[in-house]
Amino acid sequence: MKPSALLAKHLKEVYFGDNWTGSNLKQHLEGVTWQQATMPVQGLNTIATLVYHMTYYVRAVIMVLEGRPLDAKDAYSFDHPPIRSQADWDQFLEQVWADVEILAAAIGQMPEDSLWEDFYDNKYGTYYRNLLGVIEHCHYHLGQLVLIKKMLMHAEDG
Repeated sequence: MKPSALLAKHLKEVYFGDNWTGSNLKQHLEGVTWQQATMPVQGLNTIATLVYHMTYYVRAVIMVLEGRPLDAKDAYSFDHPPIRSQADWDQFLEQVWADVEILAAAIGQMPEDSLWEDFYDNKYGTYYRNLLGVIEHCHYHLGQLVLIKKMLMHAEDG
């Protein structure tokens, strides 16, 4: 399997499953209500905020792969749209899943040589570095999300 296809597979696995860790975003968001997703816990980011933050960079890479300028700013990466109902939450998640599918398809079609080219600007390193970074970033925040969810469930039981 070519490296771009492996990166695409790895991205889909952290979101949808079948990865080495046995943990994925879709699995851990199953059954999470909009109220739980937006409930602050001990000053931490909410589940919704973490999901938005993870996918913010997915969207940024999609824009670059589509030939658009990189205009993502870390300062905006936590600013998700309001979620005031289950319908808002469900729609938000559907967009997340769709964005990941779009990025995975685009990565899977990349010629191997382009992985070693500069991503948008040479100060960001190569496409490979940035694509792998998005995946690693998702794994990192998935761990946080799982702990926050456990804290919410414990508070509800207790």
